Amino acid sequence: MKIKYNKTLVAIVTVFCLMASVVTAGDRGKFGTSAAPELLIPVGSVGTSLGGSNLSYVTGIDAMYWNPAGLARLNSSTAEVMFSHMSYFADMNMQYFAGASDIGLGVVGASIRSLNIGEILETTELQPEGTGTVFQPTYLIASLSFARQMTDKIRFGTNIKLISENVANVTANGMAFDFGIQYIGGTSGLAFGIAIKNLGSAMTFDGPGLERTYVENGQTVTRKIILEPFDLPTNLEIGASYTYTMNTQNTLNISTAFQNSGFSSDEYKFGLEYNYNNNFYLRGAFNYRPQAKDNGESLFGPSFGAGVKYPFSGVMLGFDYAYRVMSKDRFSEGTNQFFTLNVGF
Repeated sequence: MKIKYNKTLVAIVTVFCLMASVVTAGDRGKFGTSAAPELLIPVGSVGTSLGGSNLSYVTGIDAMYWNPAGLARLNSSTAEVMFSHMSYFADMNMQYFAGASDIGLGVVGASIRSLNIGEILETTELQPEGTGTVFQPTYLIASLSFARQMTDKIRFGTNIKLISENVANVTANGMAFDFGIQYIGGTSGLAFGIAIKNLGSAMTFDGPGLERTYVENGQTVTRKIILEPFDLPTNLEIGASYTYTMNTQNTLNISTAFQNSGFSSDEYKFGLEYNYNNNFYLRGAFNYRPQAKDNGESLFGPSFGAGVKYPFSGVMLGFDYAYRVMSKDRFSEGTNQFFTLNVGF
């Protein structure tokens, strides 16, 4: 049976390596030029407070964003729902709602998130001070997920994401896929994870907002501005963790991860989580990008957070909080806070 497990793991990792061959680090000058950058905004308080370093052992509905393989093991008996609110910077915020259920063959889940960047005053070439029209861009991401416990040690999961962006009568739509695996080392306390995120075709903005009307030779002529397509921000992440059990009530999770992206520098993540009796959690993390100072990517610093989980009237209630330090060199004010409510049935 042990040989069967090893063959399964080797087969899955081989597939991921073949997929990862198309994910290469890009020109650092491409930072901020990808399509759908909202895909990179973290979701939920647990993973955010750990900086995403927990992709090797994250489980339950929190795993849908960080590593869909972890969805194969729900933190409750049959189903979970989660709501998260994020206060970003510059008055931007994100709402996220997700649900997941064990159907026997595996765990299925669905989620939707909405990024709100506030109201923007419309300006034109002839009215650079504003036309008096105000528009509100909308960014939506809907996701369907499936995860399955392949063996007692191996989990596999995937997300299918539909992306919709609308800015002043100009829209862009796209589709992206996530794939993840986790290998749990049993009593050794070790765990390993791999996730490939945001695989998909390029996105292009189109719509009546790109049309311009001119008068040429006494005739009214309408021309449309043709925009170039932009690639999705595909990432490859590899992580490992170690669970140290101090006694029956106190546990430490030490985690690390490496992220490779075609639109940003390589990133190294390190996190630590203290767990008391599966009821109270303290978390902290920091990331390191060796080339970040040279290309303006140092937007956020360390993160930390806490959480409580307790059964109440037949359901498991959880509340988690996370805070990310923002670069004072780039943001004079603002916060980056996450509030998450989790209910398990």
